[in-house]
Order: sequence, then C-alpha cells, then structure tokens
Amino acid sequence: PSLSHGLKQRHLSMIALGGVIGAGLFVGSGAGVAAAGPSIVVAYALSGLLVMLVMRMLGEMSAANPASGSFSVHAERAIGPWAGFTAGWMFWITLCVALAVEAIGAAGIMVQWFPGTDSWMWVALFMAVFCGTNLAAVSNFGEFEFWFAALKIAAITVFLALGVLAILGVLPGTDAPGGSHLTGDGGFLPNGADGLVVGLLASVFAYGGLETVTIAAAESENPVKSVAGAVRTVMWRIALFYVGSMLVVVTLIPWNDKAVVEKGPYVAVLDHLDIPAAGDIMNVIVLIALLSAMNANIYGASRMSYSLVSRGEGPAFLGRVSGGVPRFTVLASSFFGFVAVLLSYWWPDTIFKWLLNMVGAAVLVVWAFIAAAQLRSRSRLQREAPERLVVKMWLFPYLTWVALAAMAGVLVLMLREDDTR
Repeated sequence: PSLSHGLKQRHLSMIALGGVIGAGLFVGSGAGVAAAGPSIVVAYALSGLLVMLVMRMLGEMSAANPASGSFSVHAERAIGPWAGFTAGWMFWITLCVALAVEAIGAAGIMVQWFPGTDSWMWVALFMAVFCGTNLAAVSNFGEFEFWFAALKIAAITVFLALGVLAILGVLPGTDAPGGSHLTGDGGFLPNGADGLVVGLLASVFAYGGLETVTIAAAESENPVKSVAGAVRTVMWRIALFYVGSMLVVVTLIPWNDKAVVEKGPYVAVLDHLDIPAAGDIMNVIVLIALLSAMNANIYGASRMSYSLVSRGEGPAFLGRVSGGVPRFTVLASSFFGFVAVLLSYWWPDTIFKWLLNMVGAAVLVVWAFIAAAQLRSRSRLQREAPERLVVKMWLFPYLTWVALAAMAGVLVLMLREDDTR
C-alpha cells in the first residue's frame, strides 16, 4: 500500500502560507532584537534571502520529482545513498527535538493559565492528540493545519495593520515615531557587527521547517502544481511576515526595552499601543503557533522516516502503511519526541542542550545537501527531461554557489560564538 493523496489544494496553500509563521518568530525573535537592535531587520532580510534560494532549489527538484522524502530522495539520486541517509535522518532528529521544545513551550503556557496543573500532563495530552490526528487520514492533518495557519495569518496581519497605522500616527492615542528608534537609541548598529551576527544566527534558525511543505505536496491531489505554487510565493511571505514585522517592532519601540525579551517583541508592541489584554491575546497566538508546529513536525518526521525506511535506510518494520498512513513511523516519531521531552527534565543543561544546539547546525547541513543535489540534478534534468523543469532556480549555477558560500559563512560565524560553537 502507498501513501494517500488526501491533501487538497486549499490545505497546501494554507500550509505554505502559515508554515513560515512559527513560534520562533513570535517568541525567539526577542533575543535577536536585543542583540542586533534595529539592524535585526537586515539580519532577517539576509537570512530570508538565503532561505528563498534554498526553497527555490528545493522547489525545482520537488516539482520535477515529487516525493514524500523530499530533499533526502533528491540527495540520494544526485549524490548517493549516503547523502540521502544523512540528510534524511538528521532532519528527522531535528524535527523530533523541535517537537519536544514546542510541547514544553505549549505546556508552559497552559500551566500559566491553570496554575494547579503539572507541565507533564499537558505535554502528554498534546502529544497524544497530535499523534492521534496523524495516525488518522492525512486529510485530518491538513484540516488541522488549515485552521491553525488561518488563525496565525489573521493574527500577524492584524499586528502589521495596527503597527503601520501607529507608525503613520493615525491610530488613536499614538504619535508617529518617525526614525527616532531606528537611529536614536545607540544607532542602527548599537552593538556593532557582533550584535548583527547574533541576530543573523537567531534569524537563520527561525526559518527552519519551511521544507515540510515539499514533503506534504507529495500527498496532495496535484503535487507538481502544489510545489510550484508554494515556492513561488515564498519570497513575499518572508518579506511580509518576518522582515515586515521586525521593521514594525524596532520602529515603534526602543530595541533595548526590557519587555522585548521578557514578554516578546509582539506583546511589547501591543502593550505600547495600549491594546487591552495584549499579553493574553499573544499567549493564545503563540500557543496556536506551537500546536501547529507540533502537528507539522510529527507529520514531517513520520513521512521522512517512512521514505528512508522504504528505501532500505531504516528498520523495515516501520515501513508498513495502512489506510494510506505510515502509522508505525508516526508512533516512532512521536515516541522519540516524547523521549526528548524527558531528556529536558532529566538533563536540561547537558544532553538536551546539546540536542538543541545540534538543531541549528543540522538545518544548515540539510540546506547544503539541497544545494549540492540541485547543482548535480539540474544538468541531468536539462539533458534528459527538460519539460519537468516547471520551477527553475534563478541564475543557475551562480546563485546556487552563492547560497553554498553563505551557508559556509554562517557555519564559520557559529564557530565564533560561544553559544553556538
């Protein structure tokens, strides 16, 4: 039995739109703002350009050969089985560790709302719910993600609209700040190049997980059309949601405001605008973003491991499919995620911290495999099946080499920083 094609075009469109809006944007961006100051806008723009190139390369290969293993399959075909094995299992571990982080974060919000409860109860509940939805038909996953993504997009759209009105000075009770916060609180680069580097690293890792849409596309009604559409819209999505919202934050409030880190930049801005219950509203949005990421990560991890197993690169018993769903890989991925949660309780400063730091480097390694595979597969496609090049990488091969050089540059920057070395 093979995987089903139960994802509709509306599911894929919303997954592509909402997948870029993660908890890393709502919560993790505060540390980046505190380190880089107003230049965080440049950091997100630079890392966003790199992600656009990676997604374009991945889109070219996925539209030509849709596969649930996505870049792992492309790396295997272009470079060799060792490349597919390495990229695939590294990505699987990355998603499972991220799943644990999201479950802990979501449980933390619930404990704030229900002080008498324990964190592990909420972790177990969320894990069980999303393991269950992923064990059922793939359309259930698609439906959950459709509504999660719709809520996230609505929230960030309202935030951007309020921010722009406040910047223009037309929101009641606000004065146009002009460029005072962009240049007045220590300048555009208040912590120099070192601060920009920290912001750049934080922003690169916030983009991790965008690749899941090319995995999901393989189970859609029209994989080629779905991939092409998702990849072609990635540029304006990154520019609007990430770069746009960071620009709103640093224009409206001082970058060194303690609330930016303590409450998160979005809550800090809403508080500044005197929006009632700003903290509670953003907690709901962050919870939705975390639950959405949990759902997507169990899905992505299960499909990646299923693809690896079906190619003989994992335990064979995990490869059984029933009802169009690889249920054993869903269970295995959820189990590993739950083990990672336990590691965070038992060894928070050793094993779990090491796993967290590994995630950042693993994302760059996966991207490097995507670039290397695209370099080799493009010439083969042009020679053997040019009609399958529905999506084309810009300025090939020059921009592919630029992307590889940028990845190497980020790895070098990681070596310079104590927290990422």
